[in-house]
Order: sequence, then structure tokens, then C-alpha cells
Amino acid sequence: MGGISLVNLERLTDQLIIDEGLKLKPYHCTADKLTIGVGRNLDDVGITEEEARYLLKNDIARVAGECMAEFSWFSDLTEKRREAIINLVFNMGLSKFKQFKKTISYIEQGLFELAGTELLDSNYARQVGNRSIRVANMLADG
Repeated sequence: MGGISLVNLERLTDQLIIDEGLKLKPYHCTADKLTIGVGRNLDDVGITEEEARYLLKNDIARVAGECMAEFSWFSDLTEKRREAIINLVFNMGLSKFKQFKKTISYIEQGLFELAGTELLDSNYARQVGNRSIRVANMLADG
């Protein structure tokens, strides 16, 4: 972060938020560039791998919280099975995952191999290919 120590970072941050605005969802700026945050030009600058991983960690925490709140059995699962559920909800969203009633029922009953098999017999599995096999195996093998 080269010359960042040459400025008052907090003051400059506040100034740039006033000047650029703070948008938490993507928008097109006056130059028609896809932009987010405080003037971050996604078209030309994008994000760094570090920033992507930071966002991902926040998203994983959010999805894990949704799973904890929605499924009383979630915290009782093995770590790998919790990871499988988070992977599923991350991919399709909570409301869509809740439609997998047979899979969820098998999980609630502790029938994890059947849960994995049921998961593989779905449009989800046909759409995501090898990902579904890996996630089903995580459920089955725990």
C-alpha cells in the first residue's frame, strides 16, 4: 500500500465517501462503468483475490448463520456435513434448498447416504455436475 502512509487515511476515506458516494450494490457510473462501493470500477479494476476471499468468508458466515437459524439439526451435523449444507445453500439459496424436502428429511433422520442419493437425483445435480457428486459424498460420508 505504497503511499498510503503519506495521507490521513480516515479523513481521505470520509472525503471520498462524500465525493463518490457509498453504494452497496453494483451500479453504472456516469462513464457507464459497472461500479460498487466507493467508486470501485469493476469493469476496469475488478477486485483482487484477497478481496474476493474476504467477501467469500463473509458470505460463508452469512449462509452458516442462515442454516443455524433455519435448521435445528444443523449444529449437530459433522463438520463435513455442515460444509455440504453451506455449499448447497450458498449455491442455490435457502428458499430453494428448503424445497429439497426428501433430502432434508433424510438428513433429519440421520439417513445420510439416502440424503446424498436423493440430492443426486435432482435438477441441481444435472446442472452442477461434479460439484453435486462431491457434496453428496460429503453428506453421505460425513
